[in-house]
Amino acid sequence: MKPYAEMSREELEVLLRQLREEYRHFQEMELQLDMSRGKPCREQLDLSMGMMDALYSEADLSAEDGTDVRNYGVLTGIPEAKRLIGAMMENDPDNIIIYGNSSLNVMYDTVARAFTHGIMGSTPWCRLKKVKFLCPVPGYDRHFAITEYFGIQMISVPMTEHGPDMDMVEGLVAEDEAIKGIWCVPKYSNPQGYSYSDETVHRFARLKPAAKDFRIFWDNAYGIHHLYDDDQDYLIEILRECRSCGNPDLVYKFSSTSKITFPGSGLAAMATSLNNLQDIKNQLKVQTIGHDKVNQLRHVRFFKNFEGMRKHMRKHANIIRPKFEVIESILEEELGGLGIGEWTKPKGGYFISFDTLPGCAKAVVDKVKKGGVVMTGAGATHPYGLDPEDKNIRIAPTYPPLEDLKTAAKLFSLCVKIVSAEKLLKEENDD
Repeated sequence: MKPYAEMSREELEVLLRQLREEYRHFQEMELQLDMSRGKPCREQLDLSMGMMDALYSEADLSAEDGTDVRNYGVLTGIPEAKRLIGAMMENDPDNIIIYGNSSLNVMYDTVARAFTHGIMGSTPWCRLKKVKFLCPVPGYDRHFAITEYFGIQMISVPMTEHGPDMDMVEGLVAEDEAIKGIWCVPKYSNPQGYSYSDETVHRFARLKPAAKDFRIFWDNAYGIHHLYDDDQDYLIEILRECRSCGNPDLVYKFSSTSKITFPGSGLAAMATSLNNLQDIKNQLKVQTIGHDKVNQLRHVRFFKNFEGMRKHMRKHANIIRPKFEVIESILEEELGGLGIGEWTKPKGGYFISFDTLPGCAKAVVDKVKKGGVVMTGAGATHPYGLDPEDKNIRIAPTYPPLEDLKTAAKLFSLCVKIVSAEKLLKEENDD
């Protein structure tokens, strides 16, 4: 079929009637499918059930330094857990704090601490007239929700396949002292699945922000979430790069095992400079006596070492890789060459990013929902939920079963066709 933009009015009208009839067939199926969030499926969760047997009533519950993990204490994590997570994050265990199960919680706390007490002696953000954050778009809606909750002004920065527009980032942070941070998902980004290039990481490490308390919020959520053994993205380690550039305190780096073991009971961690760590620990020791060390030991006993974690992630990839591939295959089969949509083909992570014709994303998501499939709301990938071009949609393939995904992908493609044809016909009428 030729591109929609090359079709005559009559061709589009005939096509639209056919598409609407096909859509009615989907509605008659009374689907109830949910692909709104990037959640692991049941088969992925089953991979970690051995963790339930890693500790038992007769097990030795002492850490390698003799700490009884059932008791109070150990603010930053037991040594063997810090070593395991340090290997996962590519950071020295001395630069790591292990928290509870949620890295999002850690990021929220980090922003809240800056608001109430400042960063390393700087003025608390709550006392400033204006606080701003840079937000690469499309991006992660929960990042944007944190900054919006605190009343921080969000400034959108366009994403490229190499990372954020660094000319814009460098210019803005150098000239505006009110800009205090930037959200980053540097590897297999949410939602596009892009990984920052070497040059992008180099430029981040060399930033010269006007604000002394500016921090890069480096959420490396998908650092080891590859889809392929033989074709993986590589990311320069940001803390080392910052140290070599004389900017050791510039970054807060976050990660977790939430999509490695159990999202509800994984391990979250932050890696940063020793100066930043001391600043954080001054507050953390008031907030808690220590996090769940039993869970830390459980993870160590289950994986044993980082190689055990890598082998575990290959099992995850074997489950979700076919899901990504079936989505990409159906999109190409149904929409390829029609000029009404573009999508990414990530090598890892949890999402595919889809761009409709401008002005169509909300209508597509709404029509898909009426057909029986719930997706992430259009606009969620932008600050304040407002996509100025109304074109980006986040596709989350991991949770539904494969056969359900095939149905959802066909329905999604059909809705893109219908909404695009309607848009083009309306434009002709307006002319």
